[in-house]
Amino acid sequence: MNGANHDTFNGRRNSARMRQWLYERSCCIPNTALRRKSEPIASFSASVKRVIRDLKDTLMSRPDGVGLAAPQVNVHQRAAIVRLRAGPSRQGSEAGPPVALINPQIVEARNEQKDSDGCLSFPGLYGRTIRPHYLRVSGLDEQARPFDWVFESFDAVVVHHEIDHLDGVLFIDRIEGLEDLYRVHADGSGHLVRAPVKLPVPLGRE
Repeated sequence: MNGANHDTFNGRRNSARMRQWLYERSCCIPNTALRRKSEPIASFSASVKRVIRDLKDTLMSRPDGVGLAAPQVNVHQRAAIVRLRAGPSRQGSEAGPPVALINPQIVEARNEQKDSDGCLSFPGLYGRTIRPHYLRVSGLDEQARPFDWVFESFDAVVVHHEIDHLDGVLFIDRIEGLEDLYRVHADGSGHLVRAPVKLPVPLGRE
């Protein structure tokens, strides 16, 4: 998970072109890899355990990351890893250890709010999306034990983002308008600065 033009993305004729332009300019993974729906995991084979381990290692190598789904490493199985800030078992402001979600299913979602969103597959691109801040999810942990957990606040945002990945949905699909998108980069002094995202003029005017 990490301008003056206010064209909205939802239901407008240029929405697909806008998303494709954002994808081509920002994403570090081929479109077909992230748009494909993932298949349920039927058994905890050695290959599945290896995928979980690889996801954990990859996520932990990114200090800015709080979630990673299997499609982001080009594996189309329903597995994701999250680092919770307040979790089902952790309280505090810092992200906790990686937690595996296998075959996660949303049981209940409510309390939708606009919050910060981003994706490791879109480095430097961020936005504000509307997601549930109360999420009840069932599934299996990495020992194949069933769970039924409630996630709240930003934890719910993170988990919802990763489940979206398993369904081929990206955070840019949930952006309502360009005013909700921005890039973050280091300036000449090494300070992080935020800059609006601007479409090419021909695309923005059509």
